[in-house]
Amino acid sequence: MKISFVGGGVMAEAILGGILDACIAESQDIRIGEPVEARRAYLSDKYGVACHASNADAVAEASLVALSVKPQNLPDVMPGLGRALAPSQTVLSIIAGARISTLVDGLDHQSVVRVMPNTPAQIRAGMAVWTASPSVPTGAVEASREILRTLGEEVYVADEKLIDMATALSASGPAYVFLFIEALIDAGVYLGMSRDMARTLAIQTVSGSAKLVQDTGRHPADLKDMVTSPGGTTAEALLTLDRGAFKGTVIEAVAAAYEKSKALGG
Repeated sequence: MKISFVGGGVMAEAILGGILDACIAESQDIRIGEPVEARRAYLSDKYGVACHASNADAVAEASLVALSVKPQNLPDVMPGLGRALAPSQTVLSIIAGARISTLVDGLDHQSVVRVMPNTPAQIRAGMAVWTASPSVPTGAVEASREILRTLGEEVYVADEKLIDMATALSASGPAYVFLFIEALIDAGVYLGMSRDMARTLAIQTVSGSAKLVQDTGRHPADLKDMVTSPGGTTAEALLTLDRGAFKGTVIEAVAAAYEKSKALGG
């Protein structure tokens, strides 16, 4: 399978690594269009792939074209890329906020897959939510699913509005979790722990708690109640979080991110 990338950033590299590790394509079957010379040299040296300054050169002969430029660069990229695409090629976009209709119109190209991944894809622990236009062939849909599974979990949705919701929850979500971990570490330091010790405790606590939810299948509220003894330390901490509207603030934050995602998509 011949695959091309338009943009060679961090997420493109994560997808590239997954493709090579899973033997979905060989390095000689992958091309990357990337304007930064140093980045082209890095990707070529590390992965043995062909890198081009021209997107038109990069997408030639590919059956799947991964569109991974920054959102603000998309309007400048689409006209030239659209002229270089053949009707048989499928475009797989990971650009936040870029709706299928925007891509179809801007590229003058009908076969488009829209994906919203997240940064843990870099370590094969990602969450990708995706959909496809009606013109995407069955083979390209399955190839997209196979690629996304190399990055972690994937969920296909028929309704594109769920992509904007996923942007707010799973794509932006790592930032919320990182902020919580940072707060736990700072709390440990405030209490008198060394920062290294607080970091170890916080990371393992968050990681282990997430795995417990996943492996047991139990509702997080049930697991929370298991930790909370009447009149105990956890109950006191949870009361303080409730006073600070912790849960409501998280819900409002995700809702705000959803509104922003819709606005970015026009």
